[in-house]
Amino acid sequence: MTEVHLFAIGVLLAWLAGVRAYLTVFGLGVAGALGWLDLPQGLQATTSPWVIGLSGVLAAVEFFADKIPGVDSVWDLLQTLARVPAGAFLAAATLAPAGDLGAGMLATGAGVALTSHVLKAGSRALMNVSPEPVSNLAASVTEDVAVVGALTMAFAYPWLTLAVMVAITASIAFAMWWIWRRLVRPVQGRRTH
Repeated sequence: MTEVHLFAIGVLLAWLAGVRAYLTVFGLGVAGALGWLDLPQGLQATTSPWVIGLSGVLAAVEFFADKIPGVDSVWDLLQTLARVPAGAFLAAATLAPAGDLGAGMLATGAGVALTSHVLKAGSRALMNVSPEPVSNLAASVTEDVAVVGALTMAFAYPWLTLAVMVAITASIAFAMWWIWRRLVRPVQGRRTH
């Protein structure tokens, strides 16, 4: 694989880590350990049985915590401490053949993971003001499916998968802006009268 393809994969892995860090690491580890993917040298650490086991347990905990309105927002707040560094590591490790993590790729991965994390956490916080739990559950399941789907396609079609993720991110950002405007503008209008 060329460095350009590895760069796209690294950015994509950082984006996925910002949404579901444990599931991303678990999926990489299992796919690498079973020989489904030829992981770059820097990502070989994910194939450790300890990493696979721990990330699998944490992915299961996150799967359930993320489905409960309110709990998901607290979980997202706590996971800022895990998702951003995980995204930084995954992005940099993708391009680290000798194990040396480059500062530029660490910063890129952290920025991408933080962006996807903020969009995820923000959209879920907006959904939590809704009185019904169905939208929250649907969003959580959609995130699970998106991460698994993108992870499945990341190494075979990195640029296409990255383009789809950018389009999804832009759509979510626009929807959040639109909803925020609809919620805040009426409230501000009532205060001035």
